[in-house]
Amino acid sequence: MTSVSRRRAGRPPGESRTRERILGAARSLFAEQGFDRTSLRGVAAAAGVDVALVSHYFGSKQRLFAEAAALPVDPAEVVPRVLAGPREEIGRRLIEQVLDILDAPESRQRVVALIRAAASEEGAAQVVRERLAREMLEPVAAALGSSDAPLRAALTNAQIVGLVMSRHILGVEATVAAGREQLAAALAPALQHFLTGPLDRR
Repeated sequence: MTSVSRRRAGRPPGESRTRERILGAARSLFAEQGFDRTSLRGVAAAAGVDVALVSHYFGSKQRLFAEAAALPVDPAEVVPRVLAGPREEIGRRLIEQVLDILDAPESRQRVVALIRAAASEEGAAQVVRERLAREMLEPVAAALGSSDAPLRAALTNAQIVGLVMSRHILGVEATVAAGREQLAAALAPALQHFLTGPLDRR
C-alpha cells in the first residue's frame, strides 16, 4: 500500500483535531459546571463547532462524558508504583501519585469532572467506584495482606475524593492555599492508617 492510500484509509488530520478540540471543551465544561448543567450545545459553542458535529462524533452527552472524563491513569500502571517500596511509606507514595494527577491540568479536569458528576450521574459514580476503588485501591490493600481490602479501599477512596471536593470543587480556602508538600504530609498518615493500620471492629 502506498503512503497516499494509507493516508486516505485513516482519519483525516483535520477530523482528529476537531474531535480533540471538542473533547478539550467538554473536559473544561464538565469540570466547571458538572454533568447536568453541561449541554452538547454548550460544548459545541466552546469548541467553535456546530452541535451536529458533536453529535456526529459522540452521539450523546453520556458518551461524550465517558470519553472526556475517563480516569486519566491506568490502575494497572499505578498499583505497582504504589506498592514498590517500604510498607510503612505506602501512604506517602499513594498521595504523591494522587497529587501528580491533580497537578497536571488535563488529568485534573478529568478527575474534577468525574467527582462533580458522580453525585448525579450513575456512569460517573460507576467509574469512581470501579476504576478508582476496586481496580486501584482494593488491589493495593489486598497486596498488603489485608482481609478488609474493600473497606480499606473505600475509606482511602473517601479521603482522595474529599481532597478533590475540598480543594478543586468547593474551593475551601485552607486546602486551596496549602502547598503540595503540606498536603502530602497531612494526608499520608491518614492513607497509611486506612491501608495498614488497625480498624476498630466494635
